[in-house]
Amino acid sequence: MSNKEELSGISEKREISFSEFKDVVLRDYRIAIESREASLLGRKEVLQGKAKFGIFGDGKEIAQIAMAKVFQPGDFRSGYYRDQTFMFAKGLLTIQEWFAGLYAHANLKAEPSSAGRQMGGHYSTHSINPDSTWAKLTEQCNSSSDISPTGGQMPRLLGLAMASKQYRNTPVLQNPDFNKFSKEGNEIAFGTIGDASTSEGMFWETINAAGVMQVPMLVSVWDDGYGISVPKDYQTTKNSISEALKGMQRDKASKGYEILKVKGWDYSALCETYEKAAQLCRTEHVPILLHIEECTQPQGHSTSGSHERYKTPERLQWEKDFDGIKKMKEWVLKFAIATDAELLHIEEQARTDVKDAKNLAWKGYLDEIKEEQAVVLGLLQSISASSTHGTAITKIITDLKAIKDPLRRDLVSAIKMVLRITRNEKSTEREALLNLNNEFTTKNIERYDSLLYTSDALTVKEESPIYDAEETQVNGHEVLRDNFDAILEKYPNVLIFGEDVGKLGDVNQGLENLQKKYGEERVFDTGIREATILGQAIGMAMRGLRPIAEIEYLDYLLYALQIMSDDLATLAYRTVGTQRAPVIVRTRGHRLEGIWHSGSPMGMVLNALRGMYVCVPRNMTHAAGFYNTLLASNEPALIIEPLNSYRLKEKRPTNMGDFKIPLGVPEIIREGNDVTIVTYGPLCRMSLEAAQQLEAYNISVEIIDVRTLLPFDVNNMIVESLKKTNRVLFLDEDVPGGASAYMMQKALEEQGGYSYLDSPPKTLTSKEHRPAYGSDGDYFSKPSVDDIFDAVYSIMNEVDPSNYPEIYS
Repeated sequence: MSNKEELSGISEKREISFSEFKDVVLRDYRIAIESREASLLGRKEVLQGKAKFGIFGDGKEIAQIAMAKVFQPGDFRSGYYRDQTFMFAKGLLTIQEWFAGLYAHANLKAEPSSAGRQMGGHYSTHSINPDSTWAKLTEQCNSSSDISPTGGQMPRLLGLAMASKQYRNTPVLQNPDFNKFSKEGNEIAFGTIGDASTSEGMFWETINAAGVMQVPMLVSVWDDGYGISVPKDYQTTKNSISEALKGMQRDKASKGYEILKVKGWDYSALCETYEKAAQLCRTEHVPILLHIEECTQPQGHSTSGSHERYKTPERLQWEKDFDGIKKMKEWVLKFAIATDAELLHIEEQARTDVKDAKNLAWKGYLDEIKEEQAVVLGLLQSISASSTHGTAITKIITDLKAIKDPLRRDLVSAIKMVLRITRNEKSTEREALLNLNNEFTTKNIERYDSLLYTSDALTVKEESPIYDAEETQVNGHEVLRDNFDAILEKYPNVLIFGEDVGKLGDVNQGLENLQKKYGEERVFDTGIREATILGQAIGMAMRGLRPIAEIEYLDYLLYALQIMSDDLATLAYRTVGTQRAPVIVRTRGHRLEGIWHSGSPMGMVLNALRGMYVCVPRNMTHAAGFYNTLLASNEPALIIEPLNSYRLKEKRPTNMGDFKIPLGVPEIIREGNDVTIVTYGPLCRMSLEAAQQLEAYNISVEIIDVRTLLPFDVNNMIVESLKKTNRVLFLDEDVPGGASAYMMQKALEEQGGYSYLDSPPKTLTSKEHRPAYGSDGDYFSKPSVDDIFDAVYSIMNEVDPSNYPEIYS
């Protein structure tokens, strides 16, 4: 194609006049210059100490502008921390807001992505209105909140794309109730990732899954040749991700990907390629991989170091010669779209505007703190005048005044030092300072510690199971199955999926025949790929669906734990409640057979999943009640069904889909006076058996099933039991110091239960190793009825050895 044909083609394709075309091109050039200037100034702000860290999008400007051109309302981005130019180009972020993020301005109006909770470069839009209702996602351009773990954005991307397929192909979703989430499935999920991060397993898992599923996912790989300092010949087979993935290129015989390559500095080719890719992706739901080659990174990876340390002089020169903005300028001049003087004016004006935006952002950030500083100084000066410690307080005042750019921690630290010094004094001035300290504490909790949970699940009203007069007994899996049946009938946006979930109805028949009844769109199988099963759920939940994602066994949760921990569990917190993904993760665990199917890694789960609820039902009726409760709310949760209960008999409720088990409310399943056992899951049944045996020895045991570990006993039921028994055994199947230690800390420290103990608290757990295979392996690896008996008896032996003498010595 000749140069003349190239220019003519771009103009004709957009069906605009040359004047309009020129305006578009110059606007794009201005955005690129503004974004580059923001990167350059941002680095300076970090190196001058005004911000903590900077990671920027310089070198990717032109490609991102081209991507922005085809991004439509309703589309979603799941991206990478170098996408600032895209956000500017779509009007989703102003440069002033971008600098507010760099400064960690803890104000959602000033810094709309995270109110300073995430470092700069992590972008999101608001999906949730202030009244907690969903925004009209089809009327806005959407960015799902970024996370830093490399490749971690990919599993969620799969779910965002899959939502379009579900809305297009699922009849019950094609009604006006879901118009705010999709327009007939015509939305694209745009993913962005650095070339080096395509080495991550989550990238490959996602790429494979999308190719199998044929979802509208358009992935842009920004290829600048390096992963921090490591060149791509250490990263990627054939030094090219598009070459490595050639086997996935679709053809007439098989479905797959459309794989396209384009240079990151070629403005016209980028615009044409993105237009072609988006049209195909949007209409045919074909996944696309766009390999954006020959990007540059003018400032290196981040403010942590300089790229001159690892790039050769030749490479550095090449990056200057093939800088995207430089090449775009050459293209504009070559085709006489604008003069050099016009471009120079744009560059100068852009630099001025960016500098002004930076200054406004810094002023807005600092002014809030300086206002608070003035209030603190005024109170400290009042106390200094009346206190016997005036000299010491004056020194604190002087030091606080000397801080040119104070932080809130400086103010709080000064307040606390003065309150310590004056701890033996009483005055109206000190009382005022105490009140200010309390006020600051409340405000800073709101700024930095709020919305890990939205807590709406805790407000769901309990509704007990109802039984018929005969109290019909069925296997536990039948209770689950019939409750899932009621759920799917009641909620058209509920989808249940995972390995062996569809045709088989799950390995324990909890979904038996439900795929036949509700179709493959709503109950379906996935490949063996736990991370993207969770990713599918997160992305779909962010678009108004209610996924129940099954991980076949609790042991396999490890494959998905990073996604659950870094993405799902933190979403509400890191977006200050402006995004949500009410995913329910279904799994089964605890006792079965052998090392890989008997896991109870609850301490790991509890530490990794703050921000999710963790439900540990003892039977399938309780499990079903938790599903019902969570579907009446909007928060993510993990439900661990007890493996050995699917074939045990339970009464069948008649109000399937409606009865609800409250979160954080334990149940006393046996009353007693001597020792309290605090436990959950299958150990409840074993504790009851042990308690019956202990009764023959005149030991009365009270058993509390905590039912949920997150949240834990919100009404302090356990401490009330300890006031009666004065002795406690914390019992579970985790390793020593795992969930048992967590329960002990909650009950004895937080609830104050330690004050009521007459005997040392005890824990009984599994062994440190994985459970050995077979019935004997189970007996000698995990707590048995005998172990529970012995643990309780030893407590009573310590209290009264004459009535409870040693048994085994």
